[in-house]
Amino acid sequence: MIKLWLMFPLLVSGCVTTSGSFMVTGTKADGSALPVAMAQGSSIYTMRNGICKAYPGATVKITDSATGKELASESPHQCR
Repeated sequence: MIKLWLMFPLLVSGCVTTSGSFMVTGTKADGSALPVAMAQGSSIYTMRNGICKAYPGATVKITDSATGKELASESPHQCR
């Protein structure tokens, strides 16, 4: 039973969801800018993955629309 309580924080930490409105911007591998897009909540991952698929080598920046701060856990993201 004690081991279960020790693992609880690990299990819960994987359940964090992203909420809010975000601005997704990017730079192509050649340095030219990509169009700005808006995303709600966890759709930032779909947007980021789509940009990476279309523009390998791009750098994607995700910014909170309300605060103007970059989403530190996800941005900047370097596409492979």
